[in-house]
Amino acid sequence: MSPALELVHLSKRFGGVVAVDDVSFSVAQGEFLTLLGPSGSGKTTTQRLIGGFEQPDSGEIRIKGQRVDRLPPYRRDTATVFQSGALFPHKTVAENIAFGLRMRGVPAGEIGPRLKRALEVVRLGGFEDRYPAQLSGGQKQRVALARALVVEPAIVLFDEPLSALDLSLRLQLRGEIKGLHEELGFTAIYVTHDQSEAMAMSDRVAVMNAGRIEQIDRPENIFNRPANEFVYVFIGESCCLPLTVNGALRAPDGRPIDLSLARPLPEGAHRLYVRPKQLRIGSEAEVCENRILGRITFFEYLGDVYRYHVDVGGVGLFVDHAGMAPFGPGDQVLLGWSSRDMTVFQ
Repeated sequence: MSPALELVHLSKRFGGVVAVDDVSFSVAQGEFLTLLGPSGSGKTTTQRLIGGFEQPDSGEIRIKGQRVDRLPPYRRDTATVFQSGALFPHKTVAENIAFGLRMRGVPAGEIGPRLKRALEVVRLGGFEDRYPAQLSGGQKQRVALARALVVEPAIVLFDEPLSALDLSLRLQLRGEIKGLHEELGFTAIYVTHDQSEAMAMSDRVAVMNAGRIEQIDRPENIFNRPANEFVYVFIGESCCLPLTVNGALRAPDGRPIDLSLARPLPEGAHRLYVRPKQLRIGSEAEVCENRILGRITFFEYLGDVYRYHVDVGGVGLFVDHAGMAPFGPGDQVLLGWSSRDMTVFQ
């Protein structure tokens, strides 16, 4: 069986800016792949190339084995759910959803049953005669999703469809899209800059930076086994302790630093990373393999944890602690962590 989608050495420039730089990957049929990255990383341009809204300078795009990179959008077997929904304001919900079916020449006798099924899938039965202005933001996105799914495309393209919604609605629709994917098995290419969204929804995540793919893997591997420093820093929160080994461990300002490491570092400059939830403070740090002294500058209450900001040799680290620790600003504290929880880049 051919992959649902193949990109082969795909590149795109805008003037002197390389937006997509020699990108290659394939997506299996029924797979949910998310393109994740900061602004300007190339994720949206890559998706627009797949949908036919931009033309590549070089490379190939294949959908179910057919080369499509020179075909217009309407001749590609794709459907897009846009960030804004992009509904026709003068058309009813039913007319918006059925639009793609009519454009594809689906017989009139088939449109009604497929429209009814699409409305049931997105839980909008009874909304057929409403206009977009009469819908909430979440309902508009459900209509946009129904319009994409009703044509049964080879690939559904999601262009940051939840970014304009408030948090509670975003979480609700995130779960609904994931549930629909499990139920219907459509192939999805999802674009977002929201890490939690990518981790929660995807079979695989492609982390992009400067037009290239830094790593493409399952979400748990992206988080726990990052391919490089960019991926580590971009995915999740992290504390970074810059160190220089020159006869002794030294802080960024050159002063020797009181750090006990279970495994020594070679000579040279290093960046030692630990996730804030993996750091221990006070008495909990005393049993850790790696320990360092610091001084608390301030703390925050984040709802589920207290976050203690600690100065270590001029470097700010932060520790998430489940309860309020018996420390305050100005107190010297011991920090500790397990060797398996630290990542070092030289």
